[in-house]
Amino acid sequence: MIRPRRTTPSRARSFLSVAGFAAALLFTRASLADHYRVPSGSMEPTVEVEDHVVVLKAAYGLRAPLTDAYLLGPRTPARGDVVVLTSPDDGIVLLKRVVAVAGDMVSVTDGHVNVTPARGSSTSAREGVDFAISLDFGGGPNLLEQRVPEGKMLVMGDNRGNSRDGRTFGFVDVSSVLGQAKAVMGKHGVRGL
Repeated sequence: MIRPRRTTPSRARSFLSVAGFAAALLFTRASLADHYRVPSGSMEPTVEVEDHVVVLKAAYGLRAPLTDAYLLGPRTPARGDVVVLTSPDDGIVLLKRVVAVAGDMVSVTDGHVNVTPARGSSTSAREGVDFAISLDFGGGPNLLEQRVPEGKMLVMGDNRGNSRDGRTFGFVDVSSVLGQAKAVMGKHGVRGL
């Protein structure tokens, strides 16, 4: 008579260890941190084509793995933050800079952003001082002055004439942000953002 082979306790422990590691890795990539390869030059000179960005997914809130539901958050990014987000018109993952947040009055002329911060706002990000922009391809489309609605923000690429951004697809929901880009790994080494 052939008896079924029993799984030894050590094999069961090994399987559970591997399964636990895989679950922890999945949770980390889905909810805490990840990396993305940059396919376009819309964020030059800050981030170049083929660079990899390290993204802190928990920067603005903690999401349940494999869902869009927040366990904690979402919190609004600050002006000047470089974020990874889902495009509102086609669902593509984008890397852009937050240039205006809810309540701000914002306009864009020849690629330069003009922001009148919302009353009581203490955060600011100044182009050319806090971060560099490129106008090598011109300034891109202008944006007439308007107030950023609640729960929304305006995002743009630093390469203003070579960026499909909020001037094209409008204000984006804060909840579309997947995380904050914290570091860049590329041909110039690793550097923070």
